[in-house]
Amino acid sequence: MEGQELKRGLEERHITLMSLGACIGVGLFLGSATTIKMAGPAILLAYIAAGAVMFVIMRALGEMAIENPVAGSFSRYAQDHLGPIYGYITGWNYWFLWIVTCMAEITAVGVYMHLWYPDVPNWIWALAALVIMSAVNLITVKAYGEFEFWFALIKIVAIILMIVVGLSIILFGIGNGGVATGISNLWAHGGFAPNGLKGILMSMTMVMFAYLGIEMLGVTAGEVRNPEKAISRAVNTVFWRILVFYVGALFVIMSIYPWNEIGTAGSPFVLTFEKIGIPSAAGIINFVVLTAALSSCNSGIFSTGRMLFNLADQGQASPAFKRVAKTGVPSRAILVSAGVLLIGVILNYFVPEKVFVWVTSISTFGAIWTWSMILLSQLQFRRGLSAEQRKSLKFAAPFWPIGSYLSLAFLAMVIVLMAFSPDTRIALYVGPLWLLFLVGMYYGKGLQKQTS
Repeated sequence: MEGQELKRGLEERHITLMSLGACIGVGLFLGSATTIKMAGPAILLAYIAAGAVMFVIMRALGEMAIENPVAGSFSRYAQDHLGPIYGYITGWNYWFLWIVTCMAEITAVGVYMHLWYPDVPNWIWALAALVIMSAVNLITVKAYGEFEFWFALIKIVAIILMIVVGLSIILFGIGNGGVATGISNLWAHGGFAPNGLKGILMSMTMVMFAYLGIEMLGVTAGEVRNPEKAISRAVNTVFWRILVFYVGALFVIMSIYPWNEIGTAGSPFVLTFEKIGIPSAAGIINFVVLTAALSSCNSGIFSTGRMLFNLADQGQASPAFKRVAKTGVPSRAILVSAGVLLIGVILNYFVPEKVFVWVTSISTFGAIWTWSMILLSQLQFRRGLSAEQRKSLKFAAPFWPIGSYLSLAFLAMVIVLMAFSPDTRIALYVGPLWLLFLVGMYYGKGLQKQTS
């Protein structure tokens, strides 16, 4: 007989590497040049500030996840502490957010494979990636964890190598004719903050979205063998990992190359490896970003499947999605999510690019909603505890409630900043309409009567 319980097949090493991999997306390898153009070397401050906010959010999530380790994570916490409608909106919003993200990542797989196989149509690689990653997710949760472990390891090794190679150029001039470059490029071209405070603020929206996916750790809570140990360790080191990988990598890149030239001659990662005489640098980085895209696709199928399972468990989606296979995975929820992704891959080739950008803007707005719900749920969670219960919390978030309020204010500032850029402004039109659509669906289906 097929049960209704997910199996706890993820181990601590899976969670540790997944939490690292979640911080490191394709954006760092390919998209960092855009944020550097906005803020110059001061982009380091933007990543540190955003990283501090993400640490507060992750500690708030960790506090609740360890007390109540369930697959639905923040959707369940929003339902329990803010009300059923918030759980419904948060769950479906996060499901759609990952569907959209996965559509983009699957398409990216085809683009990256095109470098090696230019005669093979991109859609074949996109379809292959979807089928393989869906199959992995259907085997066992441990299979998903193993793939994520190795995908994350590839990204981490690539960044550490880049930082080590970069430091050898900065300190010893290796690959630069023995002339150490030093770090004067950080202030030699218009100053450390050439575009002032405005440049730092305008970069903040893209910087924050680079962290999208880090909250996925909470979704794994229902399938971790030792949630208290695994999640607390992963969450506690989030901020330091951000410092090492984002700030460390960008510090090295902007020390070697003038900030205003980065992105004009290709990926700074490729340039850095080529500088010390690695001719196949482009192929190496292409392989790394390919694994980053596959990792995102893998995580997306995992997240969407678990969120559908949780929504069904809350009575906010079809009971069919509660079906758990003998292997301990929500098979039907995974297959439906993969089916929707297949439609997305097809649509991506027929729908004009601009329309697809509008749909993607929902995911950016949805990220802010998800993080806000985590903070608001944790505020209510704490308020519902007695003084004695607060003292006995296994993983109490620090700086409460000041840290939560400051982080909410920061997220509100990011929403306001989105209005100043044409590329992100569309999210302020589409995002609220999407939330209104979900509210309409909630009341239209009479779900409020089931929970009243």
